[in-house]
Amino acid sequence: MSSSEGRTIVTVLEPEDEYTHEPDAASNYNESMYLNAFDLEQQIGGWFRLGNRVHEGYAEMSVCLYLPGGRVAFMFGRPHIADNSEMRAGGLHIEVVKPFEHLRVTYQGDVVVLAEPEQMENPRKAFKENPHETCVVELDFHGVSPMYGGRPVYEDGTEIEQKAEQSFAKAHYEQHTRVAGSMRIGDEEFAIDGLGLRDKSWGPRFWQAINWYRWLPMVFSDQFALMLSVIGERKGGMVLEGDEYHKIVDCRIESDIDDRFHQTGMRCWAKSETGKEYTITGNVLSLIPLRNRRTTPEGEELFTRIAEGMTEYTHHAEDGSTQVGMGMSEYLDQMIDGRPSGP
Repeated sequence: MSSSEGRTIVTVLEPEDEYTHEPDAASNYNESMYLNAFDLEQQIGGWFRLGNRVHEGYAEMSVCLYLPGGRVAFMFGRPHIADNSEMRAGGLHIEVVKPFEHLRVTYQGDVVVLAEPEQMENPRKAFKENPHETCVVELDFHGVSPMYGGRPVYEDGTEIEQKAEQSFAKAHYEQHTRVAGSMRIGDEEFAIDGLGLRDKSWGPRFWQAINWYRWLPMVFSDQFALMLSVIGERKGGMVLEGDEYHKIVDCRIESDIDDRFHQTGMRCWAKSETGKEYTITGNVLSLIPLRNRRTTPEGEELFTRIAEGMTEYTHHAEDGSTQVGMGMSEYLDQMIDGRPSGP
């Protein structure tokens, strides 16, 4: 609970929010579901996203699979959608089996297999010059935690007004999960028994509404997981310990960057609302650079880069013990004169 201009703000979340909503009038309305999964023993994983931009007539569809040897299998598209009735487009389907407890992800389609994922800096060339394979994914995601987040509203239930052109989402929630299933890429098939995180958001969105952020979801076990978030001066996230989430009230992320301005590792510190502190180091195992471009009504070309790294994390406990987990390091930056806007 918080307050704005003397009015109390509360966060609401209902099982019905797992399904699609009636779109806002804003032309950039986006309803998005995202899920990631990592098999810690095999050091493989992937993530999946559908973003319904119904007023623009398409969905943003992404499938990204991190394979042995640093390879990445990837597909992105903007398939046509006529309405916001379900999360299904371009061969990717995200099904709500039981709200807050069980989601199912399936994909049947094409992927490009990149031995050098950094080639995706030039998507047209990367898709043309690398081999394509058929891909079948079947994964079940079961929640291992409570839900975290929801839709902020005033205490009387009225909406908080947002400017659509400056919005990234009006509602957002996350949950850590256990994941089981399989993914097949060409002649290779992998059984997945791992952990991950899923999130959902809806409302107006432009990828250029945020100057830069660092988003680090990580899983160590089904009873210990974190998400650290730095968005400019805003720092937050949560830590799952046992079956309870605690809010992160402060954190730092110091990054190692290569000559392409991609993250290769990070040193993190976080403090929860309970006063407990966490020290974590990250090592990026495989990274693919993605982008979003938009031209403003005034003709200005905007270029957002999102560097998506499958990352091995090590938690360094106060007693000197360590625990190894996996997750993502997602670095979003507005690119200005070829350089990222964030640190």
